[in-house]
Amino acid sequence: MTIGTLEIAGTPYFRLAFGGRMRYILCMFLKHENDRGTVMALLVAGLLLVLAGGRVAAASHTFAIGETDFLLDGQRLQVRCGEVHFARVPREYWQHRLKMCKAMGLNTVCVYLFWNFHEARPGEFNWSGPADAAEFCRMAQAEGLWVLLRPGPYSCAEWEGGGLPWWLYKNDQMKIRTSDASFLEPARRYLKEVGRVLAPLQITKGGPLLMVQVENEYGWFGKDAAYLGQLRQALVESGFEVPLFACNPPSALPNGFRADLFQVVNFGSDPAGAFKALRKIQPKGPLMNGEFYPAWFDTWGQPHHKGDMGRYLRDLEYMLKNNMSFSIYMAHGGTSFGLWSGADRPFRPDTSSYDYEAPISEAGWVTDKFTRTREVMGRYLLPGESLPEPPPAYPVITVNRFRLESSAPVFDNLPVAIKDERARSFEKYDLGQGCALYRGTVPAGGPASLKVKELHDFGWVYLDGHLVDVMDRRRQKFAVQLPQRAKPGQLDILVEAMGRINFGQEAFDQKGIHGPVELIASGSPAVELTGWQVYPLPLDAAQLGRLKYQGGSAKGPAFWRGGFLVTTVGDTFLDVRSWGKGVLWVNGRCLGRFWNIGPTQTMYCPGAWLKPGQNEVVVLDLTEPAQPELAGLAQPILDQMRRELDFSNRARAQGQFKTEGLAPAIGGAFTTEIKMQEARFAQPVKGRYVCLESVNAHNGQPYAAVAELEILDANGQPLANTSLRVFWADSEESGAEDGSADNVLDGQPATMWHTEYSGAKPGHPHHLILDLGKSQSVTGIRYLPRSGDAKVGGRIKEYRVYVAEQSFGLNP
Repeated sequence: MTIGTLEIAGTPYFRLAFGGRMRYILCMFLKHENDRGTVMALLVAGLLLVLAGGRVAAASHTFAIGETDFLLDGQRLQVRCGEVHFARVPREYWQHRLKMCKAMGLNTVCVYLFWNFHEARPGEFNWSGPADAAEFCRMAQAEGLWVLLRPGPYSCAEWEGGGLPWWLYKNDQMKIRTSDASFLEPARRYLKEVGRVLAPLQITKGGPLLMVQVENEYGWFGKDAAYLGQLRQALVESGFEVPLFACNPPSALPNGFRADLFQVVNFGSDPAGAFKALRKIQPKGPLMNGEFYPAWFDTWGQPHHKGDMGRYLRDLEYMLKNNMSFSIYMAHGGTSFGLWSGADRPFRPDTSSYDYEAPISEAGWVTDKFTRTREVMGRYLLPGESLPEPPPAYPVITVNRFRLESSAPVFDNLPVAIKDERARSFEKYDLGQGCALYRGTVPAGGPASLKVKELHDFGWVYLDGHLVDVMDRRRQKFAVQLPQRAKPGQLDILVEAMGRINFGQEAFDQKGIHGPVELIASGSPAVELTGWQVYPLPLDAAQLGRLKYQGGSAKGPAFWRGGFLVTTVGDTFLDVRSWGKGVLWVNGRCLGRFWNIGPTQTMYCPGAWLKPGQNEVVVLDLTEPAQPELAGLAQPILDQMRRELDFSNRARAQGQFKTEGLAPAIGGAFTTEIKMQEARFAQPVKGRYVCLESVNAHNGQPYAAVAELEILDANGQPLANTSLRVFWADSEESGAEDGSADNVLDGQPATMWHTEYSGAKPGHPHHLILDLGKSQSVTGIRYLPRSGDAKVGGRIKEYRVYVAEQSFGLNP
């Protein structure tokens, strides 16, 4: 975007802004608005200049980081930023969402890039259509918004693999987010390409880019400052000359710290405490919150997150009043269309809706949070600023219930098989996303257990065409029982890959079967099954185009096709409550994943992707629908849980908790500091189960809360979260918020296990037990207290830790 100011005798009359493709001409009257003749003459002159191929000279701006403030043209700039992911918004709606940001009171937007969105195959870059990052930045500038760029290579953001391309995982030895050359070299190549596309849009060149982030929350992953230095240098060599910054939650700020990167801190509450932690490592410079959370994202099988409106508004005003900059994550969440939604760790797949309970809703609507945010922002505008009115929302339509009459069974529409002696991961078959069918033969014999080392993520096991059971990564259920077989049988394992984990070491997430696949009969040694036929099912346009439909209903996993007629297009929300689990397309565009367990029960369908007349819908259901019907609703359903429909319900252990006769491995007291606190045993202790006992809380209340819990192995290093599972918790809050014990393993300091308080209020002691998966030597734990200011409850004071071979009297 080039922006020029036309002046007469030094007085700016209006400003012209237009893109490289001359898509926009923005006329903003600055003075003499009523002098229509002069304005029109100048406008015509400007248009003639554009048509002649000329460009108005770029407006000259400077941006710097001072000792106390950000400085724009030498004047204080309080960065009021909001995160908007263009990849989660239909391109047709980009301008609308940016206008909404401006109307809410923002002066800046934060733009994430997802590496895998732009480099689907090594060296094949895409910056067009929905991936046109430069155009989004130009649009932001046209709306009077500055831009903070977060290019990765790792992004997180509840996006598939945190933005890391699947093809990296073909290398089993890949060490992501390190100086490992097999990771760093493609990362450098990608950043060089980012510089080619976006470096021309820096403020130093007349564009809107103020700052560029190096990596993302690296301190929560590692401590290698040299690695960050290599990425920093790669960005410099790619042409970026604006300030470079790093972000981390308060407890991780010192990890990998570099003085040549400006530091910002991410948090959702307690700004005073978080900025105090920032000042410890960065004594000077403006204070900025890099991710300010108004709520949180959703995962399948857990309630919709709504956030604490009062706390959000108080903390927002605190930052505005005290000249602290911030970026609201998310200002507008949007939708993880396609198969781009990621997964929380140890493995909790994210919903396709990324509404985030953000101020701007998934469909771009004004919400109560938007209105109240705008009111607070309006009290702290900089001199000369005013808030425009929000643009009108796009029209919404309803669609009468309609039936999908044609079906294409998955097993009748298989591609050419890949033959392999052993079953391997998707990546070995050049498959990045979707599903795969693994077909083999199981010998005749009595009842036996079919076991795989691991399966990512869900595996429907069929014997001679009959469904036996489902393997489920969430529950680490990688074995099923096969019935007696009078003769050899055809074994089919239909594997669905959900999004790759987007946080922590677990982001190196290879999909499919991790062999060996073994048959274990009673009293006999395990026998590996070999000789496989593998059918890749990428769920892409090519596969959809090859499907052969038939009339009538289908049994088992199948694609369904139908359509609906509209006279006027508009946004709608497709009701998928009568379906099971799968993926949905409208007019060839993938709206994302659905799952009847909730919390999301509708799929956002943008009106820009519909057309007057007939619109085609294709649905892949892996579990069979109750009724193959859909309807378009005027409102989304984001918070309807139906756990009873889950094919493998989460089961906590049952029985009576006991520690009689068992001495604690350690006991003591935690502080209230919001940082990882370590409790080391006097000597290693061997066992399979580790119990954290909360004896009491710092504020004397009956609650216990834990943000993160790590178990230290024999070498004093944290065990991988993928090898752990929550075995039992004596109490969990599920009404007022998501206080699930599983949150202690998700790597997110903003979430927590919290004992029940909206109903019963059981008192101390409280117990949380982790299953290590096998007996091993452990040397201690690390505990992160819940976030929030000093007034919040649940922070553990006195504690005890037990380690046992048996499960404390509880039964799985």
